[in-house]
This record gives sequence, C-alpha cells and structure tokens, in this order.
Amino acid sequence: MSTFLIKNARILGGEPRDILVADGRITEVGTGLAADGAQVVDATGLIALPGLVDLHTHLREPGREDNETVLTGTRAAAKGGFTAVHAMANTTPVADTAGVVEQVWRLGREHGYCDVHPVGAVTEGIAGKKLAELGAMADSAAGVRVFSDDGHCVSDAVIMRRALEYVKAFDGVIAQHAQEPRLTEGAQMNEGEVSDRLGLQGWPAVAEEAIIARDCLLAGHVGSRLHICHVSTAGSVELIRWAKGKGWNITAEVTPHHLFLTDACCERSPAGRSYDPIYKVNPPLRTQADVDAVRAGLADGTIDCVATDHAPHAVEDKETEWADAAMGMIGLETALSVVHAAMVGTGLLDWAQVADRMSVKPAEIGRLEGQGRPLEAGSPANITLYDPEYRAQVDVSSFASKSRNTPYTGLELPGRVVATFLRGRPTVLEGKLV
Repeated sequence: MSTFLIKNARILGGEPRDILVADGRITEVGTGLAADGAQVVDATGLIALPGLVDLHTHLREPGREDNETVLTGTRAAAKGGFTAVHAMANTTPVADTAGVVEQVWRLGREHGYCDVHPVGAVTEGIAGKKLAELGAMADSAAGVRVFSDDGHCVSDAVIMRRALEYVKAFDGVIAQHAQEPRLTEGAQMNEGEVSDRLGLQGWPAVAEEAIIARDCLLAGHVGSRLHICHVSTAGSVELIRWAKGKGWNITAEVTPHHLFLTDACCERSPAGRSYDPIYKVNPPLRTQADVDAVRAGLADGTIDCVATDHAPHAVEDKETEWADAAMGMIGLETALSVVHAAMVGTGLLDWAQVADRMSVKPAEIGRLEGQGRPLEAGSPANITLYDPEYRAQVDVSSFASKSRNTPYTGLELPGRVVATFLRGRPTVLEGKLV
C-alpha cells in the first residue's frame, strides 16, 4: 500500500500540520514531516476532517439501477468526502433478509469507493405488518445494526414497541421515518401559507411530531435506542430536546436541504420557477422558522448529526406534474458545501463541530468502529480534505451520481472536496475520482 504525506493540512480548521499515512493508518502527525518514497499531497489552505459518514443514503440497488447503483452512489459519496454510507432498505426486493443485505454489503466491498453498511427493514416488505428478520440481518456478514422502513413510517405502535425491544439484544437502533400516514394522505408539501397559495394539499408538522412523541415514549419505556430520521420541524426539535432531557437513548438527524431550503422555493425557486418538483421531498421543505429551529438544534446537539437522505430519481420521475413527481433529492456531492453555507458561514458551527456532526456522531450511532476517528497517530486513515475558499456554481454534469435531481443546479455554494482517503487509499484526488 502506498505511503502518503499530506502537507500543511488544517486539521479541524486549526493550524497547519502534516499527516503521514502508511499501511492504511495515520502513522504520524506533526510539522516538518518527511518520508522517503511517500507521495506528497499539498494541502495548503485545506481543512482536514475525518472521513464523512452518512446514516441515510438511497443506493437503489437492487431493483432501480436506472436511478443509482452501489457503484455510482459510492463514487458520488467519495466525491462528497464520505468514507462510509448506510444504504437504506427500500430497494426491490426490500432489504428485509440476510440475503439481500449481504448482497448490498458485498457490492460495496467489491467497488471500494467507500464502506457500505446496509440498513435492514424493520418490517417485511416495509409493509408495517410483521417484523422482518432483524436477528438474522444482525448476525449476517453485513452485521446490520440500523433498521428502518424509511419511506414508510412504522405506524403501528405495537410493532414499533416489539422492534425496539428486539434490537436491544444486539445493540441495534430503530431509525424511524416519522410520518403519521392518516394525516398525510394526498399531502404534497408543507401545510401553510405557501400551500394555500399554490392550492396544494398540505403536510402538517404535527404528522411528524406525533410519531416522534409516541416513539420517544416507547423508547424510554423499553430502554432501547431510537433514531429519528430527517427532522424537519421546530416542534420536532423541542420534542427531541425534551426526550433527551429525560435521559432516554434518542438520537436524530437533519438533512442538508432542511437546513438550507424552505417551502418558499416551491412557489418561487432561485430560477424564478413555481411548482418545480425538484423541491418535492419527504418530509417536505418547511418554513424559515423551522429551518432556524433545526439549525439551532444541530448547533446545540439536540440533533446529533447531518444525514443526506440522498434520493436519486430518473429524469422522467421528477420532470413531470407536481402531483405525479417522485419525492426526493440527491445530496452526497453537495452535503458538505451546504452545511458550510448553512452552519459554518452563519457562525453556528466550527469545523471541529462539523466533524462531530458529519463523521463522529453518525459513526457512533451506526456502531462503526473504524470510522469517525480522530486524525491522530494510530487511527485508520479515513480523511477528507476540503477547500473552504473555493466558490463555483453547482454543475451537475460533473456529478458521479447517475441522477441529476439536485435543487442546487446553478447556485453558487462554498467549498469543494479536494481529496478523500479510505483507509489510506485515495478515492478522490484533486477533486477527481481515482
């Protein structure tokens, strides 16, 4: 394995240091380092972060390889600075058995652009009726520890309680898509002034908050781990803050787009368009007050981490009438820049806190021992080098993802990932896939 000497990197935004990488690990950190035969990477002006970890990625394989594959999705992840992703279970067939999660896990190992950790379904076929083979998935080669019916809420309280009790045996976590289905039938976007003006059926905040309140109570009752996916409302932040105050084992995530965009984009996008389905997402974009609340929750630790909810779709599934359009946005390749703009650029987070929210905490929640480690001697060399001074308009033609459903096309976002190292092996150098 090659030896790399990363020169003058600002670790977590601090003073410039050199990082020596050999045999897949960081062997030394200091100033003025030298190593015979090492490939030198000039990181002057770049910020070094531990490789990013995403708890919520849709890779679409098996079943929807026209939208994304494990190969294209992990290439996109590497370009975004990620060294590990969790692949959600709503594939075709659903990842509800040991066989399917092992298939996804092996594809990740085969392609090698980042680690792929399959998320197992909570219920068979994500239908919400009967628990899936949670124990078998946990005992499989994939070693599943995160379970979710994402895209569907586990709305039956009895099923949810049983799932929370079951995963305690192997320190698993249930990641809930909080959406009361009866309150969102036919819903198209956030319920509020904008939905009224556009004449689109509203998606009330209470549909998310009611499930979060119920599940926090259940998790506290049975003493299990609960993770809340894509938090989007101010009320949800308050409920999670209350539950954590009880000492319950609750964690939560927020997406970059819920930190950055509001429901006003549905009425008038930056390009001047209205009813643009690129902004149709689940949960929906909320109000500015909600954005402010989830930003504050991420800053104070109520929300533990950022997760992309990278949701690739074919052109024909997004460029259609709003009511018929698929929900979701891609986000792996823009996540760090959006967090930079929304959180660092506003003074709400520093780079050490970004590392905590985008690497350390998601690795802890997913129980990934080799990820989210400090950039110090002895740690696995999972490293992201980021240029915070770079500015450019988002150009989807350069994306590695198979899909193009990003809301940021043509917008100027700060920064870019210059290099990504996975256990000492570069997957991205000079902004390009290796």
